[in-house]
Amino acid sequence: MSNILVLQSDFGLVDGAVAAMCGVAHEVDKDLKIYNLTHDITPYHIWEASYRLYQTVEYWPKGTVFVSVVDPGVGSNRKSVVALTKDGHYIVTPDNGTLTHLKRYVGITGIREIEESKHRRQNTEHSFTFHGRDVYSYTGAKLAAGKITFEDVGTAQKIDDILELEVGEVTKTGKSVKGSIDILDVRFGSLWSNVTREDFLEQGFEYGDRIEVVIRNGSTLVYNNRIVYGKSFADVYVSEQLIYVNSLYRMAVAINQGNFAKAYSIGTGIHWTIEFKKVD
Repeated sequence: MSNILVLQSDFGLVDGAVAAMCGVAHEVDKDLKIYNLTHDITPYHIWEASYRLYQTVEYWPKGTVFVSVVDPGVGSNRKSVVALTKDGHYIVTPDNGTLTHLKRYVGITGIREIEESKHRRQNTEHSFTFHGRDVYSYTGAKLAAGKITFEDVGTAQKIDDILELEVGEVTKTGKSVKGSIDILDVRFGSLWSNVTREDFLEQGFEYGDRIEVVIRNGSTLVYNNRIVYGKSFADVYVSEQLIYVNSLYRMAVAINQGNFAKAYSIGTGIHWTIEFKKVD
């Protein structure tokens, strides 16, 4: 193992929850290298947790262990699992949809249910609401430290049985491509779609084109305008809008030094659609 543990949650940093998870991990091995992916996931937002893992995991060394705790069903009969990705990363998490993007876009080669009788911190069996500390951080630390193997985690599960969230479809016409707004580049309010660069370029779009952008929330038209397709924000003036390829090779829309999502009250999810149309 890499001796690296990366934590993600919706806990925030305003109380002791994350510190408790770190402390438990260091109880297992004081030499563990512990990092935070983020603890600012929108509360209960499993989709967001899934996407942030997809955005991040591939850039860490093989063998890195991730603990992701966005768990509105904590204490219920949902499974606690460890998944192994195609690229050799381990994800310790509830099986509640958090693995959606990794399964679909990266690949999962194995998954095991955590045997809590063996992999739960001692004297926590009467606490049912903090599995992030008592089960996930503890198990993740043992795995990262090499004190258990993936096979020691518990019984193997069927990869096909991993719970997945619904993902928006991409449709192409030859003159337009339409997808969903998956997530925001949070601090800057840019819209990140599920439309890949390849899908976009198949429609004949080129740098410098002004492209019609149509955004809907369900059947309600929210935004319709023509925007320049550029390489970077420097291609437009401050406060102007831009279509660009984001860091995941997906199409995105932004306002240079502004916040597109706030400016037009735009949200995310499969009901929020964005269409890029060629202007005749």
